[in-house]
Amino acid sequence: NQGRICPRGGAALDLFYPPDRILKPLKRMSDGSFKEIPYSLALDEIIGKMSTLKSDYGARSVGVWKGEGLGFYQQEDYARRFIHGFGSPNYFSNDSACYNGRYIGYHLVCGFWNSYPAFDQSGLIILLGSNPPICHPPFMREFADARSKGAKLVMIDPRLNPVACYADVFAQPYPGTDGALVWGLIRYLIKTNNYDEDIVNNNTIGFDKISVYAKKFTPEYVEKQTGIFADVVEEIALLIIKNRSKTSIFPGAGLEHNENGVNCVRALAILSCLIGALGLPTGLWRPEMLKIRSLTLYDELPLDDQGPIGADKFPVLYDIRKECHTMTAMDYMLGNGAYPLKGIILTAANPAVSNPNTAKVEKALSNLDLLVVSDFFMTKTARLAHYILPAATFLEREELHFYPTRHRVNLTSKVARTEGIKTEYQLWHNLAHGLGFGDKYFPWKSEKDVNKWLLEPSGLTVEKLRRHPQGYAYKPVGYQKHLIDKLNTPSGKLEFASPYLKKLGLPEIPEYLPPYYLAKADDNYPFILTTGARKSLLSHSRHQNIPRFRNVHPEAEMEIHPADASDLGIEDGEAVKVISKTGTLIIQAAVKKPVELLKGVVEIYHGWEDWRVNFLTCDTVNDPISGFPLLKGFPVRIEKIE
Repeated sequence: NQGRICPRGGAALDLFYPPDRILKPLKRMSDGSFKEIPYSLALDEIIGKMSTLKSDYGARSVGVWKGEGLGFYQQEDYARRFIHGFGSPNYFSNDSACYNGRYIGYHLVCGFWNSYPAFDQSGLIILLGSNPPICHPPFMREFADARSKGAKLVMIDPRLNPVACYADVFAQPYPGTDGALVWGLIRYLIKTNNYDEDIVNNNTIGFDKISVYAKKFTPEYVEKQTGIFADVVEEIALLIIKNRSKTSIFPGAGLEHNENGVNCVRALAILSCLIGALGLPTGLWRPEMLKIRSLTLYDELPLDDQGPIGADKFPVLYDIRKECHTMTAMDYMLGNGAYPLKGIILTAANPAVSNPNTAKVEKALSNLDLLVVSDFFMTKTARLAHYILPAATFLEREELHFYPTRHRVNLTSKVARTEGIKTEYQLWHNLAHGLGFGDKYFPWKSEKDVNKWLLEPSGLTVEKLRRHPQGYAYKPVGYQKHLIDKLNTPSGKLEFASPYLKKLGLPEIPEYLPPYYLAKADDNYPFILTTGARKSLLSHSRHQNIPRFRNVHPEAEMEIHPADASDLGIEDGEAVKVISKTGTLIIQAAVKKPVELLKGVVEIYHGWEDWRVNFLTCDTVNDPISGFPLLKGFPVRIEKIE
């Protein structure tokens, strides 16, 4: 972070000390209220119910669900290790609606995804569907450094976000049409012979196929699809040609929240490779992870034959990420799957807010025989739980963090302790031992012992990392690895066309498809809803209970173009009714300036506990590769409340 910290990171003490933090295990009573019970009793009852479910319905009737609230690396792998040790393949996470789509898209082309190029060394930065000042504040220093050296900035987003105000080119495509623009840029490079012939000739398969497919994406065709003027398409292409391998491209989560998101990301990966960015600091280079042991059990206990939920519908998601599909899980909870899903252990996730089709999510979670939530606060999801266990903040544990782009590893320090609260490791350790597989799969007494075991193959020790609190660089950063080693794809090369996808009956090249709201146009729902644009002090459904943050973001708003508001007779701050085929939401209108939002498009933040936009979204329109739900272009109508 170079000495800087974002306000959300600075809220650690607000997270640790708030008056509404859950500090004791809670059990839901028959009247819906919650009663404090001893930790040992809660654990015994949970273990007993899990054992009964396993006996009655099989181990796969139970799953785990990892959220972002507790962390990423070890927290995720503890959950994966636990559920496989229990005998179930059903691991779910928040990544089913964020991150996995982009990871899969790049992985299919390159075999890896490094999402953080060296922006400060770039000659041209292209951002698509991203809002770095809010989502990735550390990027902004690098952007500023690059701009001070003369770098150009292109921002592509339906919505005017803060960084777009500083862009050389700000292009506003219709939601879900970014893929057409990317193909237009690919066509321009190929047509003008401004692509890296060495990479194409020596490191790719499928170039001939994308060359043929790209021909129709003329600037005029792209304008028709996206609404971006043809001369702007050419201007962006010429900027790329001028900067070629010094071009950094960053796709935000906005791209993966469409029914054709992965193919849009695949096309972006191809574009980066065509300009010669493969293996370069500013482009697609492959970091080397520290060689440590893995906590997961996929080699030892793969359980692929146990019918992981969603693996039949979205095999790529499971093949590449070993993750089950959360939207399909709702059907299994409701008894509409190949087998029943009866129990979930959920850590700091909030699907009753974040997953599409909220009414169905609440019904599904309420249908479980056992829902255990480990969290800091009483969220909408926690209110549906049978048991709530108090979670430990990152201040209360010691864990490894990895910064692959700098080849750096860091051991964070445990600096606080709250009486009675167990860490994430202690939770899974205690459950595993109570269920009879702890000695085999969770033998370590503490997180310190886990970290020692993980680090052993690397030659590093916990003590050495403690002497380097700023992080330890485990290996010099190297580039151009594709010149030495094969890429981690089936062919060992860049796969512009994917035989793997073709074998699954999916398009082998990343074809562009017009978005759902155009293909399924309905005059009853004339507006296009996009969700998910971040707020500066909120993180998904977190931080709403911090008073100083809530004073800045007091309530939800539906952003709307002034011409649309005028047509509907809606004034700024007025309550309106937003209606989709899935549900209804009453919310305050925020009339924006004409340049801030496209006419016909409305935007609602997705994380509000009290104004849940996912009552409007559906869970049945999904990307065929990642299974991601459609969250960025859903048809709605808006009614003035008289």
